[in-house]
Amino acid sequence: MALQLPAAFQERMKSLLQDQYERFIASYDHDPYSGIRVNTLKISVGDLLASSPWQLKPIPWCGTGFYTEPGDRPGKHPYYHAGLYYIQEPSAMAPVELLDVRPGDKVLDLCAAPGGKSTQIAAKLQGEGLLISNDLNQERTKALAKNLELYGVRNGVVLQEHPERIAASFPAFFDKILVDAPCSGEGMFRKDEDMVRQWTEESPDKYAAMQREILKSAANMLKPGGRIVYSTCTFSPEENEAIIAEFLLEQPCFSVAPPPSGLFAPGAAGWLRGHMEESDQIPDDIWEQAEQTSRLWPHLIEGEGHFVAVLQHDGTGTDEPGRFLAATDRGSSGGARLDGKGKNRKDRSQGMPKKGKGTTKKPAGDDPAAQLEAYGNFVRDHLGFVPGGYTIMFGQHVYQSPLPPGALDGLKAVRPGWYMGDAKNGRFVPAHPLATALRPQEFCRVLSLSSETGEAVRYLKGETLNVEADRIRCTDGVLPKGYVLVCIDGYSAGFGKWQDGMLKNEYPAGWRWTSA
Repeated sequence: MALQLPAAFQERMKSLLQDQYERFIASYDHDPYSGIRVNTLKISVGDLLASSPWQLKPIPWCGTGFYTEPGDRPGKHPYYHAGLYYIQEPSAMAPVELLDVRPGDKVLDLCAAPGGKSTQIAAKLQGEGLLISNDLNQERTKALAKNLELYGVRNGVVLQEHPERIAASFPAFFDKILVDAPCSGEGMFRKDEDMVRQWTEESPDKYAAMQREILKSAANMLKPGGRIVYSTCTFSPEENEAIIAEFLLEQPCFSVAPPPSGLFAPGAAGWLRGHMEESDQIPDDIWEQAEQTSRLWPHLIEGEGHFVAVLQHDGTGTDEPGRFLAATDRGSSGGARLDGKGKNRKDRSQGMPKKGKGTTKKPAGDDPAAQLEAYGNFVRDHLGFVPGGYTIMFGQHVYQSPLPPGALDGLKAVRPGWYMGDAKNGRFVPAHPLATALRPQEFCRVLSLSSETGEAVRYLKGETLNVEADRIRCTDGVLPKGYVLVCIDGYSAGFGKWQDGMLKNEYPAGWRWTSA
């Protein structure tokens, strides 16, 4: 075993695993497993398998997940940049599968960055319902937002907030909540040696205190009858079964829902009862439930170490209306809708600023009504549908939000919805996330580039392309000149602007292909 594990960690694992310890240690000689998960918002599993250049083996616990082989480089293929799959460690796919997300659910991913589990949730929602993805770290929320945008998520909101602040705005609101809690990361030692260097004997207790508070906030946000999945990537019982046992003791309306039989090992509550000083204060039935949690051991499955607990609410209690439910009645700035013809109509909740004493008149191009008109004209002229949700404006930025205006007041929103573009000086400039979430039939001009000829890679590198007019597929009455939805083998990747045989590249600099 080349990896040097902390001696204190090894002693604990010997005590926890006993006769399985040698098999566990031997697993560190195996290379970490890798996988991809198909983005069914854009492509079916069958179509991805038919066009994949790699040999893919199914992951048993995720119907859209597949193992890749050592040496495969799925991040260096144009399909990755078209958002057709997400590269994800196989064990990390299990928590969302056990969350049982259905189209139309309102779902919260409370510790979401960098976004693997949020994109998995979004695919299960299939554009219906609501996904709020949250993370406290500013840099990590940037990666979270980018991954959701690459994936083509239309009904998502990205927050950077403390859980208790979200709970104050959304009490008893969500159908499903995922708590992929910050943890000591013991299950990732094989995959990330930095986790080994950061680990100390005090790490489990430090994280456990944080996990208790996060789970408490999650319970306050769940609808009666809803479901919470609590997961970690650590082996520490103090961060796993102990957290669940304490939670069940304090929240009698919850119970552990057993996972599908045969997939994973049971929880290690028995070991914990013999090592936890307060264990005799917890009733036997709660320990029995803690045994019904799931452990993903790297010596028993093809994946890294994980813990998953499914917490089901019994349905008692009454729904408390979230603060946002009253927002449209009290008035809130910045919201509007489009009517069925693509024209602007002021929403009752919009509360547009009024000119009064002491105010400075804005240029016409910066007037909210003019901005909304420019956006409405773009929708009418370029899209084959009227985007759903609420039109929300933050300065010149235009979003289609699944939440009404005022719902996020007081919360730090990184993305309040689907980012459509910028309206300024009487013009609307579409944003890249608008393109990545569109289907080819939804835009007035479409160009499909081949992943095999090198043309797609040139586009992804930001190059200007020579494109003949007859390659631009236009809807009736539309000429080739103007914004074009650029696709890779028929799947949306970004925008370009075509004129006189030249496609000006609109692919963002920060997203571009950087490998040779």
